[in-house]
Amino acid sequence: MSERAAPFHCPYCGDEDLRPHESGHGAWECASCNRAFQLKFLGLLSRATQRNDFERDGI
Repeated sequence: MSERAAPFHCPYCGDEDLRPHESGHGAWECASCNRAFQLKFLGLLSRATQRNDFERDGI
């Protein structure tokens, strides 16, 4: 799996005309609404792990 994932839609206007932005890793620009944005993976939520523990115990 690639470490970089491209967004499919602009989070502001929903258009698909996205290009990498010059400011660096995870930065994208939308040619439709002329906005730049950055995506960043923060991590996994701890509550997802707890939910799996409850399912295993039959609760």
